[in-house]
Amino acid sequence: MTSSDYGSALAPGVALVVLLLAVLVDPAPAQQAERPDVKVGDQWQFAVYYTVPSTTPNRAWVITSVTPTAIEGTENGEPLTLSRELNVLQSPEQAYSNPRALTFPLEVGKRWRYTTEWLFKPKGSTGSSIIEVIVVGYEKVRVPAGEFEAFKLTSKASLSGVSPINSQYAGEVTTTYWYAPAARAIVRSVSHNPYLGPINVDLVQFQLQP
Repeated sequence: MTSSDYGSALAPGVALVVLLLAVLVDPAPAQQAERPDVKVGDQWQFAVYYTVPSTTPNRAWVITSVTPTAIEGTENGEPLTLSRELNVLQSPEQAYSNPRALTFPLEVGKRWRYTTEWLFKPKGSTGSSIIEVIVVGYEKVRVPAGEFEAFKLTSKASLSGVSPINSQYAGEVTTTYWYAPAARAIVRSVSHNPYLGPINVDLVQFQLQP
C-alpha cells in the first residue's frame, strides 16, 4: 500500500473523529426563558431594605386575576397591576406607563431600550425615564427563598421629573436584578438611586400554583 493509499484509507476515520470532537466541544444551546404562566393564587413575599440587610418580608404579592392584557393582584392588601410580562403598571407606591424591565423571551446578550412615564406616589413626584437593559448572564443566585438558576440583567435609567414643591429631578439609576424562571419572579434586585439611595429587594418565600 502506498502512502497515498494509506491516507485515503484513514480519511473516513479521521473525518469521523473530527466530527465527534466538534460535537463534544460545541457549547450547550443558550438558555432561554419564555414568558411565565402566572396563575391566580401565585404569591411571593419580598424583603425590601436600604442599608441594613433584612430577611423579614414587608412586601407581599398575591395574584387574583389573569387576563390576556394584564395581571391583577394585591401588594400588602392594596391593588396591584402587572403587565403580562410581570412589569409593575400600578402598585401602592408607583405607577409606570410603559414598564419593560422584563421582555420575553430572555436570553444572554439580549438588550432593549424603552421610555416610560412614572409616578412616585409617596411624594407625588412625576417624570420620565429612558432605560437601557442588557441580559448579561445566567447564573446561580441565593436569596432567603433559596438558590435559583437565574438570568442576570442590568439597567441604566436616565430620569427627569418634578415634585409638587417644584423640586427638579434629574439623574441616573442603575439596577442589577435576577429573574428566576422557577420562581416566576425577579428574586433579587439591587438599585442605586441618587435620591433614595441603595434599594435592595430579595425574595423570602413564594407559593406557585401548578
